[in-house]
Amino acid sequence: MTFGFAPSSAASLSSSAVSANRVLEPAEWAAAGIPLLRSPREVVSGLHARHRPGPATAVVAVLDPDERLRASASFTRRSASADGWMYRNALLGQLRRVIPHDLRRRTPVRTAVLLYCREGDARWTEEDGAWMWGLRDACTLHGLRCGAYITLTRDGWQVLGEGRGGRHPSAGSEPEPVAMSAAPPRIPRTGGAASDVLRRAAAR
Repeated sequence: MTFGFAPSSAASLSSSAVSANRVLEPAEWAAAGIPLLRSPREVVSGLHARHRPGPATAVVAVLDPDERLRASASFTRRSASADGWMYRNALLGQLRRVIPHDLRRRTPVRTAVLLYCREGDARWTEEDGAWMWGLRDACTLHGLRCGAYITLTRDGWQVLGEGRGGRHPSAGSEPEPVAMSAAPPRIPRTGGAASDVLRRAAAR
C-alpha cells in the first residue's frame, strides 16, 4: 500500500481560509507530539471488530495507560464540509456520552484515538486535517491525551503522521476475532463485601 500525503485543495486556499475551516496540516500534527501506539494493528482490529465501520464512519476510542479499551463510540459524518469545529463538537458529544471527563487531573492519563473509514487512498486530505483538529480540541476539552488518527480505506489502515499501516483490516473486510474486542472490563480494586460479590460474578 502507498503512504504519503496527497495534494489537497487546502494547498490552494489562503491561510485564513484554512484557519476558518480549522484544519491541521501534516507538519503541525507531527509537531504536536502525539503518543505512539504500541500495538496499532491490535487497536485497529479491535475497533473494526467492535464497530464494523463503513465509509464516512468515525470511531472514537479511549485507551487507558496500558492501551486497553475503556470506551468507544461510532457515528456517521453528516456534514459535507471538512470543518474541524463541527467534527470537534461531534467527537466531544460522543466522548461525553460514553466516559466521564478527566478535567480534574493535572495530567491526562487516558488517551483518545480516532479511526475514520473513508473512500480514497491512505494519503492525507483536508478532511483528515479537520478530523485531526477536532480530535485534538475535543481531547483538551474532555481532559484526555490526544492520540493517533487512523484512516481505514479499501487499501487498508494507516496511522497518519507515523507511516505505520497494514492491509488488514480494510474498509469492507470481515472483522477479525481479537482479544481487544472481547476483553472483559476490569474489576475495581477495592476491598469489602462488594468487591467479593463482583469477583464471584465475574468468575461465573
